[in-house]
Amino acid sequence: MGSFPRGYGYRFQWRGLVPPAIKTLLIACTAVFVVQTLLGVFNPFEEARFQTYLGLVPYAVVHGYIWQLGTYIFLHAGIWHLLINLLVLWMFGRDLELNWGSRKFYFYFFLCGIGAGVITVGVKAALASFGVGSLITPPTIGASGAIFGVLLAMAVLFPHQQVWLIPFPVSLPMRVYVIIMGVIEFYFTLTAPGDGVSHVCHLGGMLVGYLYLRRGSFLYTSRNFFSDWKRRRLRKKFEVYVREHRDKPPSRPDTWVN
Repeated sequence: MGSFPRGYGYRFQWRGLVPPAIKTLLIACTAVFVVQTLLGVFNPFEEARFQTYLGLVPYAVVHGYIWQLGTYIFLHAGIWHLLINLLVLWMFGRDLELNWGSRKFYFYFFLCGIGAGVITVGVKAALASFGVGSLITPPTIGASGAIFGVLLAMAVLFPHQQVWLIPFPVSLPMRVYVIIMGVIEFYFTLTAPGDGVSHVCHLGGMLVGYLYLRRGSFLYTSRNFFSDWKRRRLRKKFEVYVREHRDKPPSRPDTWVN
């Protein structure tokens, strides 16, 4: 008799639907948002202090508040900001975690998030040194920098996976979708710097993710040139040795083995 996978006794596996690392990140971001909301209801001044202390403020980071490079990831500006980020993290991060495992996914997620924060601070500091903008800015908050790194990883590992563009009945390959997203973010970085969205942070997450995933291909030609040179050098030495010993008779053994 044949068996039916969804017949009697079938149990739905929630572990595969929401892997452990993503589940932990969803819970952490939601818990922090609940704290933000309660502070906003009962003491708006404390909420502002909370965001300034844990959000990403370039001036504060430069003056020693380096924990902000990690804590800003868990804060969000509103319910829709939170829900969209968590939805995208689950939709695209799930395949990555199932493919990599939880430990590598954690490492990559925080690498992109912290790297995006470093790039944001670096860009703000560079612009401020030329008199453009200031290091004292409203705090940057949200997991978008790390999530854009997740999107980049999906484009590298699963370039042909189809993405449905909600609400339009159109799907695109993952690679094309991420390229379009990157172009849009770059466009808004140049044309809408004051729209309240840290497009530099988004691009920073993508850049850090790309550098990490492609780290083995850097200087590929130079490394191959050196290894090929060593191989040619050893081959020439071997050829010289063969020529020098070609006409010599073999030495008579002192012992015979039967």
